[in-house]
Amino acid sequence: MIRTTLILASLCATTALTAPAFAADPIKIGVVTPLSGTYTPIGQQVRWGLELAASEVNAAGGIMGRQVQLIFEDEEANPSVAVQKAEKLFDVQKVDFLTGTVNSGSTLAVGQTAERAGKLIATTVSFADSITTDKCSPNVFRVNARAGQQSTALAAWVIKQKPKAKVYFLGPDYEMGRSTVATFKKTVEALGATPAGEVFAPLDSKDFTQYFGQLRQARPEVLYTSVAGNDTVRLLTQMQDFGLLKDLLVVGASGTVTSQNIAAIGAAAEGFGTGVGYSTQIDTPENKTFVAAFKAANKSDPDLYGADSYGLIYFYKAAVEKAKSTDTDKVREAMRGLEWATPQGKKTMRAGDHQAIQPMYVVRVSGGQFKIVGNVSGEEAIGPDDCKRF
Repeated sequence: MIRTTLILASLCATTALTAPAFAADPIKIGVVTPLSGTYTPIGQQVRWGLELAASEVNAAGGIMGRQVQLIFEDEEANPSVAVQKAEKLFDVQKVDFLTGTVNSGSTLAVGQTAERAGKLIATTVSFADSITTDKCSPNVFRVNARAGQQSTALAAWVIKQKPKAKVYFLGPDYEMGRSTVATFKKTVEALGATPAGEVFAPLDSKDFTQYFGQLRQARPEVLYTSVAGNDTVRLLTQMQDFGLLKDLLVVGASGTVTSQNIAAIGAAAEGFGTGVGYSTQIDTPENKTFVAAFKAANKSDPDLYGADSYGLIYFYKAAVEKAKSTDTDKVREAMRGLEWATPQGKKTMRAGDHQAIQPMYVVRVSGGQFKIVGNVSGEEAIGPDDCKRF
C-alpha cells in the first residue's frame, strides 16, 4: 500500500512538472521566404518585420502565455522548393502556422500544401489577384494589398498625370507578373488609357536590352512594370543607359522599387510611381513608433513588406486570442472579419475571400525618397469578392 501511494505521488509530481512545461511550449510559425536569389531583398524585409513583431509580443508575455518561435526556410522564390520547405515545416517542425512566401506561384502552391496538412498560411507579400479570387483557398489569407487594390490607386493617379496615355507593359513571366499586368491594364484602360504593347521577361533576367527595340517602336508615354528585386535594378539602369527614361513616366507594382533596391537603382529610380499599402510617411504616432523601432533594430527603413510582415504577427495573435486556441478550424473562423491594428492603421480581414481591406497610397520617388502623392480609401480600393470556392 505504501509502495502504491509512493508511485501515485511520483506520477502526480511528474504531471505537475510536465503540465506547465507543455503549456509553455512555443507557438511555432514557419517562414518560407527567399533568403537567396533575386528576391533576397524582399525576403530580408519579411524577416526583419516578423522578428521585430515577435520580439515585441514575446517581451509582452507572448500569445496566451506562449512565446512565438519563428523557423525560417529559404524558398529561393521557387514554387517547388517552397512546397518542399513547407512540407518540412509542417511534418518535421510541427509548426502551427505558415507565412513568408513572396513569389505568387509559391503562395498558390504552398496554399495547397497547407490545405492537405490542415494548417493555415498567410502571405504578407504576394499580390497576384488569383490568390484571393479564382484560386482562393479556405486555408490561405492575405494581409497585404492585392494587385487590384494597388492598381485602383495608381491608375487614377496616372490618368491625372497623362490623360488618355499610351501605356506599355513589361512584367516578369510568371503568375504575379502576368496577373499584375492584366489587372493594371484593365484598370487604366477603363479610365481612358490606350495599351501600346506588352512583353514578359524571365525571372532573374540579366539583359533587358533585347526588349528595348519594341519599347522604342511603341513610343509610349507611360511604362508599367512589375519586375522586382534585383531585376528592377537591371531594368531601370539599363533603360537609363540607353536613354529610354527621358520623357517617360515609369510606374509599377509595389515590389518594383523598394527601400531595399532603391539605392542600387540610383538616379534611374527618380520619378517612379507606385500604389502601395504602406509608406514610412504615414503621419500617425503608431507608424512613427514602428519606423523608429524598425530602424533601431535593422539600421534600415521598413518598406511595405517589412510593415505587412510586422502586422502579420499581430493578426495571428489577435486571432489566436479570439479563438482561445491554435486549432486550425477555430483560428480560421476567428480570422474571418477580424479587425487588428498595424502601422498602416486598422485593417479588416474580409470574411469572404480572406483579403485584407486597407487604405491605399500612391508614392513617387523624389530626391531618392518615396513621397505620398495620392490616396484611396480601403473600401474604394478593395473591389468585389470574387472567391467562389468557399
